[in-house]
Amino acid sequence: MKYYVVDVFTDRLFSGNPAGVCLLDSWPADETLQNIAAENNLSETAFLVKIDGGYNLRWFTPTLEIDLCGHATMGAAFILFDEAERSARELRFSTLSGVLTVTRGGDERLWMDFPAWSAEPAPNYPALAKAFGTDRFETYKAADLMAVLESGDEIGRLRPDFEALKKVEAEAGMPDNSFGVIITAPGQDCDFVSRYFAPNAGVDEDPVTGRSHCLLTPYWSKRLGRPKMTARQLSRRGGLLWVEDFGERVKIGGRVKLYLSGDIRTE
Repeated sequence: MKYYVVDVFTDRLFSGNPAGVCLLDSWPADETLQNIAAENNLSETAFLVKIDGGYNLRWFTPTLEIDLCGHATMGAAFILFDEAERSARELRFSTLSGVLTVTRGGDERLWMDFPAWSAEPAPNYPALAKAFGTDRFETYKAADLMAVLESGDEIGRLRPDFEALKKVEAEAGMPDNSFGVIITAPGQDCDFVSRYFAPNAGVDEDPVTGRSHCLLTPYWSKRLGRPKMTARQLSRRGGLLWVEDFGERVKIGGRVKLYLSGDIRTE
């Protein structure tokens, strides 16, 4: 099968979030998909099969299948626009989170249309406070958990206790291991900054996360009073995103760089 690695939410190689993209003629066994994702050992690998009107798209971390992934979706769209769908302006993906679209924009940006998540206030769970070494944050709960801190400097300095973070699932009553924990704060050279941790899903820290901006975008849009914003993720690799709040949907924009192309053998 054809295999690619792309760096997403960046215009430079060796930054942003690397994603694996596999183009398939048909679906192999789920065990094979999981083995490939584990062998690649990237935060997510996207698998695609063409169907009438678009593509079926699934995402796997090294340990499990997840229901939504942003950077691997954008990476998959980049490969299709470059390889199999050169004349297309928009691509449609059928996923566990419904139909998602990616369109070409100006300035080499791609734009994803994703669901918006509204968050409810939640307690500062003891495992979160232990993991962060502080209880000076506000907690919100949706498909992921979000902790809002006072400054971007705190976000960059934070060194979480990942074993403590794993225990948040039970305290917060999260339904499965696919959830993550977002930390966020106001930005200095952008509107807001964040980081994303998902140790229960086999990803201690995700470099740049599209999924988390389903929650971050409506939160910061309401807090800042404007729909269009820029965001940075402050992982070691770092990344830049453009986001826009559309009520029940959000638009998430970014750039992509191709790093690797080749073939995977499963026999």
